[in-house]
Amino acid sequence: MPDINQLFGLLFPFVIVFAVFYFLIWRPQSLEQKKRKAMLESLKKGAAIVTTGGIHGTIIVVKKDSVIVKIADKVEVEIDRTGVGFVRD
Repeated sequence: MPDINQLFGLLFPFVIVFAVFYFLIWRPQSLEQKKRKAMLESLKKGAAIVTTGGIHGTIIVVKKDSVIVKIADKVEVEIDRTGVGFVRD
């Protein structure tokens, strides 16, 4: 039966790799997803946005799963909420 030091020596590298993955990959990605979800839920009429495709516009109607964006005079497009890249200040 292996003693505790041998067992610790075998498991220690796995624990280190798991900790590195958690703090460098999983945790930051989870925080970013929460931030993006909050941004998409807080979309409101009049907000200046940029779509993931790079189109700049202003939200004129907010629906459950989509938004209607004015991108030029007399030009309105309906996009999915997930198509909003970010809200401009």
